[in-house]
Amino acid sequence: MESRNPVFSRGRQNTAGSWGAPGPTPSQLQNMYDAPSYAPPTAPAYRTMTIDDVVVRSFMTLGTLVVAGAAAWYLNVGLGIAIGAALIGLVLGLIASFKQSTNPALILGYALFYGVFVGALSHYYESAFNGIVVQAVLGTALAFAAMLTVYSLRIIRVTSKFVRYVVGAAIGMIGLALVNWIVGFFVTGGLGLREAGPLGYVFSIAMILIGCFFLLLDFSAVEEGIKAGAPEKFAWQCAFGLTLTLVWIYLEVLRFLSYFRD
Repeated sequence: MESRNPVFSRGRQNTAGSWGAPGPTPSQLQNMYDAPSYAPPTAPAYRTMTIDDVVVRSFMTLGTLVVAGAAAWYLNVGLGIAIGAALIGLVLGLIASFKQSTNPALILGYALFYGVFVGALSHYYESAFNGIVVQAVLGTALAFAAMLTVYSLRIIRVTSKFVRYVVGAAIGMIGLALVNWIVGFFVTGGLGLREAGPLGYVFSIAMILIGCFFLLLDFSAVEEGIKAGAPEKFAWQCAFGLTLTLVWIYLEVLRFLSYFRD
């Protein structure tokens, strides 16, 4: 009985047609046997990140921050505008951090607004302590060079335990700074963590060291990203991390130097 199912009808026609087809020759069988049974690897659909990508994006991000800071310095931006820019930069930075964003507009926006705050604050310190900004910039550059050397020579290895310790220490220090700020509303100087004195010296040194350790985490993220074949856009996240850490170190060095100036 003839089936009306078109699948069965096609299968029967193909089978009938194959009965009259000639069989493969010995050379064709040998070629089939020698043919590879796997598909050749295909290239990734995106361009992978290189160290040059990280360097270029870092210069763009730091350059935006420096230009914004120089403009704020030259225009002598007021305290209200500086604090407003700091809050906007802080929000953008938190979004970029928690979302691990690689959006250039978000990261450059952080650099722009936070640069206004850094420039205004630097102008204030320079007005009070002549030459302190140059010293803080040199101190930050030396810290960067020292940590890059330490990482390159593998003097300190960035392990998962090291990462946990550094992040935990940073959270603890930020918590102490917040408590000190709240207590400052009721007691002059708060707990003394941000005043010239033994506690202030120790706290500032600890904050600078944590910033230096975060540089090691940033270097490790760049190296691991390149080894893992991360996409090119991940270089923006690496540039953001380096900029954030360098700003941290610069501001802490600036405050620490101010303790020893009249």
